[in-house]
Amino acid sequence: MTDEQLLRYSRHILLPEIGVEGQERLRASHALVVGAGGLGSPAAIYLAASGVGRITLCDADEVDLTNLQRQVIHRTSSVGARKVDSARATLAELNPEVQVTALAQRLDGSALMQAVRACDVVLDCTDNFATRHAINRACVAHRVALVSGAAIRFDGQVTVFDLRQPDAPCYACLFAEDAQSEEMRCAVMGVFAPLTGIIGTVQAAEALKLLADVGTTLNGRLLIIDAATMQWRTLRLQRDPGCAVCARP
Repeated sequence: MTDEQLLRYSRHILLPEIGVEGQERLRASHALVVGAGGLGSPAAIYLAASGVGRITLCDADEVDLTNLQRQVIHRTSSVGARKVDSARATLAELNPEVQVTALAQRLDGSALMQAVRACDVVLDCTDNFATRHAINRACVAHRVALVSGAAIRFDGQVTVFDLRQPDAPCYACLFAEDAQSEEMRCAVMGVFAPLTGIIGTVQAAEALKLLADVGTTLNGRLLIIDAATMQWRTLRLQRDPGCAVCARP
């Protein structure tokens, strides 16, 4: 680690739980962030600021004026640009040491499997159940830890599915693929701007803990916030032995 890197990451290195060794683990890590919107913005910013060596950003959308209320990685001058390009430019300015790969596409099928297989942790920052379930299946298949977040109106939730652990639940244990779930989108329901920052930042924190191997993650726990009253709740999660996705024979 160079003198400049020692200075940049000094506040991490001063933490006994991280130190030089933990920071080196971050520099050697690869995070996949699916979604460069309200959740992906703060998540990617803190991953880059913290020195995660490689970040792959995936989003097929373009920056819209309505995004700027909460998607803090983008600027007014980015309206009309691809979100991944706008995000990559912001991250490059923040920390040019981080290698950022921008994928302006909706990952699915073999492309999703390949992207998940190539990374150390996945941050699901999307807003629809179909994509969430596809990401979960890929993470289960390759035993890659998944950090999942959601935010709508004043309600947010975040959890970790550490699929490297044999007893860890997966996303489908919590939301079965064949369940009748109401799809809620920010474009229709609205969302409190700071809520996406809160959830996305927690996602970054959990990913960093997984990558640096420090602390205790939210694996097996669902953290729920009501931002209107700023009250938090924690629910315990267990693996469903009959889960269609992660059940083992």
